Amino acid sequence: MKRWSWLVIGLTATVLHAQQPTLSPAQSMTEAGMIDIRSLVPDIAENMRYAGSDNFVGTPVDGYGAARCYLLRPAAEALANAERALRREHKRLLLWDCYRPARAVRHFVRWADDLADQRTRAAHYPNLDKRALLGDYIAPVSGHSRGATIDLTVMQCDAEDRHCRPLAMGTDFDFFDPKANTDSPKATPAEHTHRLQLRAAMERAGFRNYPMEWWHYTLSPEPSPNLIFDVPIH
Repeated sequence: MKRWSWLVIGLTATVLHAQQPTLSPAQSMTEAGMIDIRSLVPDIAENMRYAGSDNFVGTPVDGYGAARCYLLRPAAEALANAERALRREHKRLLLWDCYRPARAVRHFVRWADDLADQRTRAAHYPNLDKRALLGDYIAPVSGHSRGATIDLTVMQCDAEDRHCRPLAMGTDFDFFDPKANTDSPKATPAEHTHRLQLRAAMERAGFRNYPMEWWHYTLSPEPSPNLIFDVPIH
């Protein structure tokens, strides 16, 4: 759902391969080589938006039969490392999306084509005509479908690590607007500092940020840069 074309992968829009991604024949998470992040961090905080209706589509998304975060093992292990390091600073991650089935991306495209459905405009694209979303923000292939990309934020916890709250970032998740750019000048100094704290934590664990979206990170290098998956999440 990002500004990536069929010929562009990576968070800096660098052309790496002049070929279309291949759809994996995997029929299960095991065959795909993916694991649930909770197998590594059982109490990691999750609010998997696409498994419910609190998202820009306004309804549960195709392929999300359960609110679970699956990733290819190298990405899951790197994410677990990021979480453990943050906990030493009384911080924690909050996950919104991980692996995304290809059928979910097709659902996004159908939604973008339905100009009559404007239910989520106020929350997700108040300054844009919906016709501008397809192509600029919603593409026919997503890096999430490759199993090494995560949408997330960071929370600050109290000294006992019992109560944690998300840090102010200036926009919500999936806010289609330049203000969501990681280095947007529209973010306040405090919001920008929080974005940089998240970016630093993720970079230390081996992830790179997509500059258009402060919440979007991909393991670098990707384990399977030319392979997308369509295994539903159960």
